[in-house]
Amino acid sequence: MEQHREAVFRLAYLLLGSADDAEDVAQETFIRAFARLDRLDPARPARPWFLRIAANLARNRYRAWWRYRRRTDQFTAEAGERISSPEAETHQQMQARELWHAVQRLPRKQQEVVYLRYFLDLSVQETAEALSVPEGTVKSRQHRALIALRDLIEADYPGLVEGMA
Repeated sequence: MEQHREAVFRLAYLLLGSADDAEDVAQETFIRAFARLDRLDPARPARPWFLRIAANLARNRYRAWWRYRRRTDQFTAEAGERISSPEAETHQQMQARELWHAVQRLPRKQQEVVYLRYFLDLSVQETAEALSVPEGTVKSRQHRALIALRDLIEADYPGLVEGMA
């Protein structure tokens, strides 16, 4: 559990944008994993199995939140927008925040691939296992996500383009 705790938390945080929700999902992930330990294939890496559970739980929590938000019709600020004033942030922190916001604008399935491949540094195979999709699907989602992300950055985040030059 300790080996995979950070990766599970990070994925949940990236998908949900809330440290509290991510912690809840991480705890629930390990509770569910322990209850289903007999389903873990010892011949395969455990990390994608834990991440698949975490991704499913995070998706369920996100859907519940979205339904609640629509029902109440209230604006909910994103966790990343609660950062202190831009003057207090370093240039690198501002770029990281802008990149995260850009990724959040991608379709959900593309976000998941970007988070797993680039934020958690999983291989294509591990990402496919974590998402329960074929490797070809991971590759095509990754390709589309990177094109869409590049277009978003060029159009709406000029500070990131300057920082990459």
